[in-house]
Amino acid sequence: MSSHILVVDDDRDFRELVTRQLEELGHIVYPVGNAVDALDMIKGNALDLLITDLQMPGVPGMQLVKYVSEKYPDIPVLVATGFPSVKGAVEAVQSGAVDYLVKPFTKDELSAAIGKSLANTPTPQVTPTIDKKQQVDQSQSSATFHGIIGNSEAIKRMIEMISRINNTNVTVLVNGESGTGKELVARAIHYSSHNAKSPFVAVNCGGIPENLLESELFGYTKGAFTGAESNRAGFFQAAEGGTIFLDEIGNASQAVQQRLLRVLQEKEVTMIGSQKPQKIDVRVVAATNSDLYSMVEKGTFREDLYYRLNVINLHIPPLRDRTDDVRLLAEFFLNKFSKEFDVQRPQMDDAVWPILNTYSWPGNVRELENTIQRLVILADGIILPDHLPPHFRQSSPSPTRHPLRSLEEVEREHILRVLEATDNNKTKAAEILGITRKTLRQKLS
Repeated sequence: MSSHILVVDDDRDFRELVTRQLEELGHIVYPVGNAVDALDMIKGNALDLLITDLQMPGVPGMQLVKYVSEKYPDIPVLVATGFPSVKGAVEAVQSGAVDYLVKPFTKDELSAAIGKSLANTPTPQVTPTIDKKQQVDQSQSSATFHGIIGNSEAIKRMIEMISRINNTNVTVLVNGESGTGKELVARAIHYSSHNAKSPFVAVNCGGIPENLLESELFGYTKGAFTGAESNRAGFFQAAEGGTIFLDEIGNASQAVQQRLLRVLQEKEVTMIGSQKPQKIDVRVVAATNSDLYSMVEKGTFREDLYYRLNVINLHIPPLRDRTDDVRLLAEFFLNKFSKEFDVQRPQMDDAVWPILNTYSWPGNVRELENTIQRLVILADGIILPDHLPPHFRQSSPSPTRHPLRSLEEVEREHILRVLEATDNNKTKAAEILGITRKTLRQKLS
């Protein structure tokens, strides 16, 4: 019998691994990366089990265990951690967990732990109540659509298109700059569809080595290559009945592109090492921040695959083109991080809003999120202009007085601004800029 299971872990690779194992066991899985998103998922879904890590940034896993055991006692909690200790196990059980699983574990061990946890489901004793703070959060959700926040015309048009296709399995290509929220849109497409209770599998094609991407996507048979000691299903098989999200699709090799084309044409996959195709029912949502059509013209991306992917095209506008949404998003992040850090929500001084609205946001929504997170930490009750990073407060000189500078100088200044906005996180900065960490180091040298 399949169960609805929420998996909470900040390690994306672990989430994908456990999701795949659980789906192979026949369960319906909802993977999230932090406790705040987990609470949103608990409120909106009927869940049979929560599996959570303990060591997570922001709200720790132990706090999530305690909260769920108190407010949602009918949801059993299984703790999975890579930092085992007797004290931690005792505390987890005392906090409400029904079992404690040490990473790494096998699929059989996971299956046994789930069986034990579900068998020990506590009897519901209380009905969760909604306090005033939660009511404020819910009132803000009136401008949201499955996680997409915005009232701008561009966002409304995009949401309308998603609503039009929610009862179809049509292939969708999402494009937009880094930081605009392409995976968020893909999730909205999935969770607003008739397949919402089926798996959603996200694959970062740029984050998996080229020589492994093919086997990860389509699976392989025992002996297909050195190290293939058993049959292993791929991401497409794991997404059966649901949606697979292929991020950074422009990074896929020609071999992977050819296989993807066959999947879209024939609705079947062939595992590496096998000659027997398997029929699949999977919706494909792909995303890119590259100009795929230019890649087609250069011969680096297959034209036939491009048209197969681009049946429905959704463009996410950059934040600088949807300034009407800046305040709405900022308010959302203020609430989110205030809860995450367990602090009183700071008030925004009126002088701050014009600065945020006129800033160009090169890192888009991701940069806004990082900025608000910083402000919640630094502000003491009220956020003033002085709390903003220096480059936010610099007024732009008029074009007639703007000094002429070299392209290299302008580029370097922009890179430094993005680095400051990401608290000098070079990985995030490189992602926002659309370059590799190596290229970023070279440009800063």
